[in-house]
Amino acid sequence: MPTPSLAALPIRRLTHRDLVACADLSEDRGWPREEHKWGLLLTAGHGYGIDAPDGGLVTACVVTEYGPRDRPDLGAIGMVLVAERYARQGVGRRLMRHVVSAMGTTPLTLHATPNGRPLYEELGFKTTGRAEMVSGPFTPGDFRPRVPTRAATAEDLPAILRLDEEVFGADRTHIITRLPAFADQLRVAEDGGRIIGYAGAWPNMATHVVGPLVARDTETAQALIASLAAHTDRPLRTDIDVRHEELLTWVKRHGLRSVAFNAVMTYGIPELPGDWSRRFAPLTVAAG
Repeated sequence: MPTPSLAALPIRRLTHRDLVACADLSEDRGWPREEHKWGLLLTAGHGYGIDAPDGGLVTACVVTEYGPRDRPDLGAIGMVLVAERYARQGVGRRLMRHVVSAMGTTPLTLHATPNGRPLYEELGFKTTGRAEMVSGPFTPGDFRPRVPTRAATAEDLPAILRLDEEVFGADRTHIITRLPAFADQLRVAEDGGRIIGYAGAWPNMATHVVGPLVARDTETAQALIASLAAHTDRPLRTDIDVRHEELLTWVKRHGLRSVAFNAVMTYGIPELPGDWSRRFAPLTVAAG
């Protein structure tokens, strides 16, 4: 039988059963397999993909929605990948057009690499910010945090959810409640018994990714990063909003180095909701 054209191959919803195929696709493009992250995204979000006639996936992406289920406040697009043998044939553009159409009037956001940015601009996304990825072994040196931090408990979850919605600008309950199982660490910062920040550290290959990182101010963010680093022997990695210049300078002084810059883009809204001054790093750039 003749091989169907790429344009004729149907786009379908992906589920957790597609985790291995998604990880294979990551590996095909030279990315880490990241099965732990794929597992979270495919259960908390909606995956879209095209099956390849010769097995595996032609392309895939995941959308994580926030806010009311029937009328989301925001959708975050991530993990947009096309298999090497199908690259530069318009299939990624077709998948993205499908996703944008499927999301209707829901505002969208994504983190774009320099290579991906032209496609997203063509689809109507606008650059509204930048994030800098930093990575490396954290060396505390003489840093002595003045903001107390501790491991989060189940009793902290309601306060974490309230703080997160206030700062993020949309309800992320379905993501945040998965953090205790997804992350190796979840820690909070306090002031007078009140939670003023929280952060997770989750495993990704040889590193621990710091995210989300929500904090009252830079000093609180520093205390949370230092406390996470003190409880792991892995290098840290995180993506910090470039407007937080003081925190970026501080993490670089303590051993992390700049790896890459991504454009933060939006569709349907002029900028992200919430309070950027307290939103230091996303859970993952794929989910916002």
